[in-house]
Amino acid sequence: MSIIERFLKYVSFCTTSDENTNMTPSTPGQMEFARYLADELKALGLQEVTLDENGYIMATLPATEEGHPVIGFIAHMDTSPDASGKHIKPSIVKAEEREFIDVRYAGQDVIVTDNTTLLGADDKAGIAEIVSAMEYLVQHPEIKHGKVRIGFTPDEEIGQGADHFDVKAFGADFAYTMDGGAIGELEFENFNAAACKIHVHGLNVHPGYGYHKMINSMRIAYQLAVMLPRWETPEHTQGYEGFYHLVGMNGTVEETTLSYIIRDHDRARFESRKRELEHLVRKVNREYGEGTCEIEMRDQYYNMREKIEPVMHIIDLAKEAMTAVGVTPNVKPIRGGTDGARLSFEGLPCPNIFAGGENFHSRYEYLPIPSMEAAMNVILKIIEKC
Repeated sequence: MSIIERFLKYVSFCTTSDENTNMTPSTPGQMEFARYLADELKALGLQEVTLDENGYIMATLPATEEGHPVIGFIAHMDTSPDASGKHIKPSIVKAEEREFIDVRYAGQDVIVTDNTTLLGADDKAGIAEIVSAMEYLVQHPEIKHGKVRIGFTPDEEIGQGADHFDVKAFGADFAYTMDGGAIGELEFENFNAAACKIHVHGLNVHPGYGYHKMINSMRIAYQLAVMLPRWETPEHTQGYEGFYHLVGMNGTVEETTLSYIIRDHDRARFESRKRELEHLVRKVNREYGEGTCEIEMRDQYYNMREKIEPVMHIIDLAKEAMTAVGVTPNVKPIRGGTDGARLSFEGLPCPNIFAGGENFHSRYEYLPIPSMEAAMNVILKIIEKC
């Protein structure tokens, strides 16, 4: 099976994650896809293939010679809930046929959707690249390499991909997530991240008799939302700039919930952002009464930079591999996060390499085929050089 055929098969599985189910994996389609992958890995000849009750897959490509570190490659099976992942209809077009495709891909074959769903390159492209690289090495035993471990996780898109990842069982000295964007991306800095829910409690009475009685939770929620700096949002920030992002707002007069994500590369500014939201909640409560607003906050992951800097040789290795296969490395901070961020803090240094897709989480997501093929070649070259 070619890497293109493999990817097109993978996106036929609906694996949208859902933070509200309180299950792992959070949706049944992820486990269905996991079973398919586990069977595929066994059929390819990989060893120690495991699929646990939480939907985590691990497998081994045995070493062909001793004396090498154990290296890992990781990708996630779920797709973002930001756009529909059902009934994806992929097609292959020339880049010029779609106005939203960057001009640098002119002349290339690109996989797109019909613009009603996301594509799923985030991160099924990463899975296809890893599996195709393993298949190539199985078919070419003359290539000398050490032991390779691969891992596929559920629920990365809702910040839970590393929740049940057994670093000790994985047993790698270091690893890479194949979860970056455009060709050449190499990332070892990411946002510090937190998720926040603010619950606003109101009181509904007949609007004709609401004077000094009605408490409209939606209006209070709106008041709180506009207290945050309007320029510190995703649409107004770039590079190392952090933000507050209102990702959900549901309400009635009686009850309204605001859902935020908080992001910043700098740990001190990250903590300051969390304190600011808590301060605004206290301010609203002083005006409307204690208990009007309640806040829930949880950290999701931290900037992996502090864990990667002591082992920068793994970044140098990735850069050398890219250069060797004709890809120009583009080292940049992630304006997001990966499973590797949390895994790095759990003892598995794990920077991020491009998977090749663009416009992730969008109905206009696309995947240049040469980028996907280049990512597979980078994996092979890293293994060869390790």
